Amino acid sequence: QVQLVESGGGLVQPGGSLRLSCAASPIIPNIGFMGWYRQAPGKERELVAQIYNDAATVYADSVKGRFTISGDIVKNTVYLQMNSLRSEDTAVYYCTVQKRLGSGVNDYWGQGTQVTVSS
Repeated sequence: QVQLVESGGGLVQPGGSLRLSCAASPIIPNIGFMGWYRQAPGKERELVAQIYNDAATVYADSVKGRFTISGDIVKNTVYLQMNSLRSEDTAVYYCTVQKRLGSGVNDYWGQGTQVTVSS
């Protein structure tokens, strides 16, 4: 019933930037965090960044200093600003929601948006 709608993916040259957006509909009350994962061909899905209901954030080591996550947890909106993109950032990026903080379960997933970094 809940749908996460993602946008902002596309083709960008190395060193370029993209901004991903995600919004849930209908609104989910009292969620623990929203975040972004990514999956490259032949690789496992991995955490990129999370933003918690107190606005705290966490990032994968591979994107620290280059990516910034922001959003409004109450409004179920989240963004991922990606700068200094590299070819290894190429992947399908998925928005996710964990309803109960600390549950270890990602309850909802978007369908994914493709990010391709290539010259």
